Amino acid sequence: MRGRGLIANTVIQASNGQLTEMKQAYTPYIQPKLPPGALFSAKKGSITITAYKSGKVMFQGAGSELEASKWGNSLQKSTPSMAKHTLPDGFQTKNVLGSDEVGTGDFFGPITVCAAYVAKEQMPLLTSLGVKDSKAMKDPEICQIAEKIMPIIPHSVLLCPNTKYNELIGAGINQGQMKAMLHNRALQNVLRRMWPEEPDAILIDQFAEKNTYYRYLAKESDVVRDKVFFATKAEGLHLSVAAASIIARYKFVEAFSEMETELKMPLTKGAGPKVDQVAAQIIKKYGTATLEKYTKKHFANTEKANRLARL
Repeated sequence: MRGRGLIANTVIQASNGQLTEMKQAYTPYIQPKLPPGALFSAKKGSITITAYKSGKVMFQGAGSELEASKWGNSLQKSTPSMAKHTLPDGFQTKNVLGSDEVGTGDFFGPITVCAAYVAKEQMPLLTSLGVKDSKAMKDPEICQIAEKIMPIIPHSVLLCPNTKYNELIGAGINQGQMKAMLHNRALQNVLRRMWPEEPDAILIDQFAEKNTYYRYLAKESDVVRDKVFFATKAEGLHLSVAAASIIARYKFVEAFSEMETELKMPLTKGAGPKVDQVAAQIIKKYGTATLEKYTKKHFANTEKANRLARL
């Protein structure tokens, strides 16, 4: 399709339940022609939504990132300004404050954001301790490394419990806005702790186009803007983001374990079919109000769990 590469787009990975929910939501906008491998295609205003059998859903056009963020499971983002990394030469060896988040696609568990500062003098030590892209590691290894690095690098972790998350969604604040606010506040916290020392640069693992990110923060009184860079897959571009990701995951796992203790039952991460089954057990044991307390209730898992609980 001509010109497709010039159009801002966002891609998310959706569960089967989310695909069903999306198709229902976009039924008034369904298009008759389907691209190869597509389940459905819809045109809502300036935005084209195409869902594929692989579970990937592409949102294209002005406002695509905002529309995609409603579904709460952002996995891959691609816009013209995000297609290339525009980091200065030698960035990997600079003193950088980085930030990353986890938990956005999990039905259970809080969105967790961490900002962490890594000076170039600390890089050999962090590398020897195993700091690298957390996506290549299992949770037990991540937790072991996090416990070693947290005492030695300035950092700030912020969690958005699902009770607060649901409240914000109900107030019309989407997940992208929440993440922007959490990143901004975590960065502020570390900058205050570091003062008078300052980082050479700030690197945010990019989940939204730069202009969109700052638009999300329009109502914030204090916004970090100086020497800020955005890049996708930033964990591989500087150890600060890799460290932030590891600490964020550690805190997410810790919060997840606390929920399991409170509910007296094991929970499942992610948003797949097993999650639906666990959620249905919670409904049967404690009721829907308790489920909402521990989950992102606008996810399709809620409806599926309710159906399973009625069987």
